[in-house]
Formats: sequence, C-alpha cells, structure tokens
Amino acid sequence: MLLKSKFKLATAIGIVLSMLSLTVHLFLANYSAGGITKYNMHMDGALPFGPRLRPRRLWGPLIPLDHLHPFVKPSKSYAAPSKHNGFIYAKIYGGFEKIQSSICDLVAVARLLNATLVIPEIQATTRAKGISPKFKSFSYLYDEDHFIHALSSDVVIVHGLPKDLREARKKIKFPTVSPRNSATPEYYIKEVLPRLVKSKVHGIIVNGGNCLQSILPASLEEFQKLRCRVAFHALRLRPQIQALGSQIVGRLRASGRPYVAYHPGLLRDTLAFHGCAELFQDIHTELIQYRRNQMIKRGTVKEQLTVDSVSRKMAGLCPLMAEEVGLLLQALGYPPTTIIFLAGSETFGGQRMLIPLRAMFANLVDRTSLCSQRELFDLVGPEDPLTPDLPQPPPPKSEKQLIEEWKRAGPRPRPLPPPPARPFYAHEKEGWYGWIGENDTEPDASLIEFRRSGWPDYSSLVMGHRLYQTPSSITYRPDRKIIAALFEDVNDHRYHPPRNWTIAAREHLNRSASVEGVVSSAMLSRPVSFLAHPLPECSCRTPKSPAVQPVKDSNGRFLFGGEEECPDWMARSLATASARNNEPQNEDYEDELPEDGSSSDTQESDRSDSNKSSEQDEEMDPDD
Repeated sequence: MLLKSKFKLATAIGIVLSMLSLTVHLFLANYSAGGITKYNMHMDGALPFGPRLRPRRLWGPLIPLDHLHPFVKPSKSYAAPSKHNGFIYAKIYGGFEKIQSSICDLVAVARLLNATLVIPEIQATTRAKGISPKFKSFSYLYDEDHFIHALSSDVVIVHGLPKDLREARKKIKFPTVSPRNSATPEYYIKEVLPRLVKSKVHGIIVNGGNCLQSILPASLEEFQKLRCRVAFHALRLRPQIQALGSQIVGRLRASGRPYVAYHPGLLRDTLAFHGCAELFQDIHTELIQYRRNQMIKRGTVKEQLTVDSVSRKMAGLCPLMAEEVGLLLQALGYPPTTIIFLAGSETFGGQRMLIPLRAMFANLVDRTSLCSQRELFDLVGPEDPLTPDLPQPPPPKSEKQLIEEWKRAGPRPRPLPPPPARPFYAHEKEGWYGWIGENDTEPDASLIEFRRSGWPDYSSLVMGHRLYQTPSSITYRPDRKIIAALFEDVNDHRYHPPRNWTIAAREHLNRSASVEGVVSSAMLSRPVSFLAHPLPECSCRTPKSPAVQPVKDSNGRFLFGGEEECPDWMARSLATASARNNEPQNEDYEDELPEDGSSSDTQESDRSDSNKSSEQDEEMDPDD
C-alpha cells in the first residue's frame, strides 16, 4: 500500500508539473505571437558604465579617403530651363534598385530635352509583387512634395498630366519608346526630341533601369551631378519608412557599441545565372536549376544546365556564403559580441544558411528581430485579399427531375457512377514549387530580369551612397576570386587557420576597403551604374589634403583623384567640425592580432610571421 501511495503521489506531481509547463509555454507563445517580444543582444564583453571605446583599426576612418566630401552643387550658372518642349511620362519596371537608378536617369533626360517630367509610375513585376497594391504609386516609396521641391531649380516636375492630355493618353494618342539599356544622350536628342516637340507629350517605358548610359561625356558633367542630387538628396523615402529606419538604427546603437551591416547577396537569379547550384542542398538546388533551365530556354544562358559549381566559385562568380563571411570577420579581429545587422532582401536558403554565422556572432539581427510585426505591417500595408474559392454545391433537384433523369439513364443494370472529383482550392499546393512558394507554378521572369541577374544590385547602390556620403567609412569589397583561393588553402582546418592565413585574409580585406578596393570596384560597377561609384563628379577634396595619384580607366576618365577642391566656406566648416569631433580611438581588445601599421615593430613582426610555416604558426598562436 505504501508503494502504491508513493507511486500515485509521484504521478500526481508529474501531471501537475506537466500542466504547469504546458500553461507557461502556451502563455509565452500567445504573448509573442503579436510581435511583442524583442531581441536581447549579448553584451557579455561590454563595459558596465559608459560607452565602450572603439579600436581604430576596426572602426576608425580611412585616412586616404578622409579628405573627400559630398558636393553636388552646380559648378556653373545653372538656371532652370525656360523653354518648355512638352511633357514626359514614364513607367518603370524592376526591383527597388532599378527604380532608383531609373528615376535619376529620367530626371537627367527631362533636363536634357527641356521637358516637364510627370511623376513616374512604378509597375509591379515578378520581383516586386505581393507587397501591397500601393506599391504602384511613387508616393508609396518616396516623398513626392520633397522630390518636386528639391529639383525645382533643375527640372519642372508635376504630379500628373493636365486633364485634356490625360484623356488623350488613355486613347494612346502619344508616342512611347522603350529605350535600350544605357542609351546615349544623342539617342534622345535625335529620336525622342523631334516627336516630343511635335506631340507635346512623350512616354518612356523603362525595363530594368539604366535608360541613360552610366558614364556621360565630359561636356555633360553637370548631368552627373544632377543624378547625384536626385539619388542622394531629392529621393527621400516617405516619412513612415524614415521613422522606422531611425528606430532600427536607434535600437542598434542603444547598447553604445558600433555595428556591422552585412548584405549577403544570395539571390537565386544570380546563383542560377552563374551556375552556383551545387553550393546548396535539397530543394534549394532544385530551385536554382529550375531557374537556370528557364534562362537556357530564353537564351539568356548559352551554357549547359549542369556545370561545376566549384570551378565557378574558384573563378569568383559565386557569392560568399555566410560561413565564409563570419570567418573573414574573425580574421579581421571582430569579437564574438559584434553586432551584425543583416541587410537587404530575404537570403536565399533561409535561416539554414545563416546558422554558421550566427554560431560565430550571436548578435546577428535583422528587421524582423528589431521591429514588431505591427510596425512592419503598418509600413508595408495589407496584401491583396485572397479571392474566395469555396466550391459551390450544385442546386438541389426536385423529385420530378430525379425521376426524369432516372428514365433517361439507359438500360439496366448500369454501373455505378464514378465518385465526384475532389475539389482543389487556391491555397493548396500541387506542384513541387508549391512546397515553398505561394502558387503551384512559379511565375516566369521577364527577359530583361534574366539579363540583369548578374549585374550589381541594391548593395552596389548602398556602397555608392556610402562612398558619396562618408567616403572614409569602412566598406569591405572583397575579391571573391582571391577569397575562394584563400579558403581553398585552409579547407581542412578553416575554423582554426594558421596565423599567416589570417594575416593574408586581413591584408586583402583592408586593401579592399582602401583606395585600391574603391578603384577596382569602380572598374566593375561604374560602367553599369554611375550611382555605384559617384566619383569624382559628386565629391570635392579639401584644399589641404595630401597629394593623391589620380587613377583613370582605359578611356582616360577619372576613377579617383580627379575631384575638384571644396569651396572655402565648406573647408572652414569641415575643419571646425573635425576639431570638435576629434576624439582619441583606443584599442580595447586584448585578444586581437596586432594593428596594421601601428608601429614599425608590429609591421616587422607581421612580416616575420608571414614567412613562418603553418605548423609553427599553429604552435605559436593556436587560438587564432
């Protein structure tokens, strides 16, 4: 009896604890369902009082680029155009980066033709769909009034065509043109301007951005500055987006520590275009191959469906994986408590691809972990409502109708009728794509999207904005071919690389952030997108800056070093601000590698370390 009583007591206690645990879990799940929970960053290494000092090597400014400053005011007298040749209206197709570059080009074209620009219309495509019906509106992204006011001295911009012209446009009475990518100014002068003067209204359909060539002749330097004024000053995001962006930045800076912004660049179109399917597994490889097969059928890719992804990666054609980025940040000396903000669109492969990076840096956050669901919903807006798809039952039949059908059914005995087919609903998944997509079949991308799949995306525009706004800020632009070779050397022990490998990786990344990296990035991105490298037209150099060797491209155009001097009033204000904000930068991480260029002894030590064998390096410093 005593054993039975103890067994019943233990069972009762277990049931009570289980019910209590279940209640707590249900409460937590219900509490966090509305996006109330917030992400808590790991601050194990933070100082208890005051802001933590930043090591200059990791967070300090780049001295060779410290004398460049944004300056886009016209160099000459730049009065507003007096002659009015007509109206230009435009439709823009493409992703967010194409929208921004297209608007800048359209403003330059309107100035070139002395025309009035109507606020462009943004059309949803396969890459910009399902967000909200408001996405087709310019005001969904940008502040229209500020856009018009900021460019009042350059181009006349209106919200829409006059009423009579609007009615004529609906009847397709005005000519339209879809310019090829990187159209020249002569094309608009010779082809578009005569028809604009004749009809007073002309339409432009922009597919994939870049309706004007990236590098304009030297005589049109002011148009390059105009594009910078549009991109970096006139195109201001609507107040709701700015407010949420400020909140995200404030929450990142709340800890008093700096943070790193990381754009993965793992886009399925890019992976399919270059043949990087074997870097993934399971359904993700199938998805990449499916898209690559589409490209082959369209003629965008002239290669076989299956290629050696390893050789493509060694050639620098595949993006860096999240694991490799984490190892590179460790080689640079960033501590495990570094805050990393995951920027850009959704990473292809999902959270599975970010697991190795999150294991190395626990403070990996994105907009979903810094914002509540309500904040994101208020910003994006409601999606399109689902169409009702409930099957309607057949109307009931009277007894007389049933008897008549029975008489017409034929001789007896007759076989039983087949059972009715099971109805399919729109939310059900039929095809293999339906396992991860919204529909059973994937929508086909347009030809222009396929051809742009290997071109610079929004991350290039972000780097261009940083190069314009704060050139001295650290922006790593690693050469994927060199990085792939480095990882190939330590493929067997990449989590515990020798010291000479760590020094080699750090030297390459530091070079990619310096003038050498800026120039090499300009040679690749500037011919495609001027906004990815707005130098030298959109910057100025302080008069007392050190002498810089100018760098030109194959056509003799400046890539770096050809900036004009800043005006005196600007130089004086910059000097005052620099003296006010000049604070000492201290090294506070004791477990880092020696700082690059900190002293001659350190440099000699690095040189001697790099000449030692890997076995000696591992014995000397295994924690690296």
